[in-house]
Amino acid sequence: MNAKLCRLLYNYSSVTGVVRLFKKNEIICDDYKLVKAGALDWEKSSRKIHMMSHTGKKLSTCTQCGKSFTGPSHLNKHMRIHTGEKPYTCTQCGKSFTQSSNLNEHMKIHSGEKLFTCTWCGKSFTLSSYLNKHLRIHTGEKPFTCTQCGRSFIRFSSLNQHMVIHTGERPFTCTQCGKSFTQLSNLNKHMLIHTGEKPHICTQCGKGFRTSSHLNQHMLIHTGERKHKCDQCGKTFRRGPLLKAHLRVHTKEKPYSCSVCGRSFAAQSNLSLHQKIHTGVREFVCFGCGKTFMTAGLLKRHQRIHTGEKPYTCSHCDRRFSHLETLKIHERTHTGEKPYACSHCGKTFSHLETLKAHERIHTGEKPYRCSHCGKTFRQMQTLKAHENIHPAIC
Repeated sequence: MNAKLCRLLYNYSSVTGVVRLFKKNEIICDDYKLVKAGALDWEKSSRKIHMMSHTGKKLSTCTQCGKSFTGPSHLNKHMRIHTGEKPYTCTQCGKSFTQSSNLNEHMKIHSGEKLFTCTWCGKSFTLSSYLNKHLRIHTGEKPFTCTQCGRSFIRFSSLNQHMVIHTGERPFTCTQCGKSFTQLSNLNKHMLIHTGEKPHICTQCGKGFRTSSHLNQHMLIHTGERKHKCDQCGKTFRRGPLLKAHLRVHTKEKPYSCSVCGRSFAAQSNLSLHQKIHTGVREFVCFGCGKTFMTAGLLKRHQRIHTGEKPYTCSHCDRRFSHLETLKIHERTHTGEKPYACSHCGKTFSHLETLKAHERIHTGEKPYRCSHCGKTFRQMQTLKAHENIHPAIC
């Protein structure tokens, strides 16, 4: 671009030597001739910085990475990337920023000011950039495309997260157990397992959760909302994924297979738990006795042995239990419910183990073998009763 065509309006400060766009005391760039609105001369260094926007030359170069800038102030801002300096601090929450403009935008969070409103749905935002990102939900625009598979994303950050699938990179590692993650946010969530911190508290019962999503799932217990219904049996669920997993009971689908032994599972969580049998990973440690477990749930169940906690109460007789499944089994003594039906004769049972033992009558299976004489039995208690006769014979 020729400098003669520029004619940009500037404001010059004699104190700081800074030239700014479209302010008072305008002066105009017209080749190397200066036109001034006030009595101040345009400082030579400021003119030089401006004219470099026409010549393309760079004035200041970063010694760390070699990047060049048109002015020392731009270089100074850039250097904070390398030094980590964040000189602008929020007086409300203490968060720091590299630039004052970023601090000003952040302050809107505390003021609650939301000047930018979506014309589609009326939702308001503190920053115009937030509104622009939100608008893509309505327009369907996905400007960030993966060069590997062609998949597109609304946000650049989402594209970066996706790219890790192709690179296999897991740069965030837990210092406690060595487990690696593709995202820092996932590492931070994982660290709560080791610290025991549960920052998300239910306002109804005071129960704490590691993530907000787990809290939201828990809140459905209090509201009683179960909007997801199985069209096969009418059973309802609080969440869509639970219904999806339940449907596999009807379809017998087991889409998740173990790469080591080939065993298949209906749910991804069951596969993940099974794979720990092969890896031997038991990352959850009881600080009371040192015993290790494969899942946080199993650890929590175990810890009730030490604490004596019995959080599950029978609604019929007020008897308390350590485990939810034990409560459910107990409550069937009051309700008479027998949810387990024999596929051979239709007889129903209140316990799954009782059903399994019954079905051996039809199948002829006798899995319990006497170690003394080799005789087999359908039930463990029958085997134990039989084994008592061997010492008398000897």
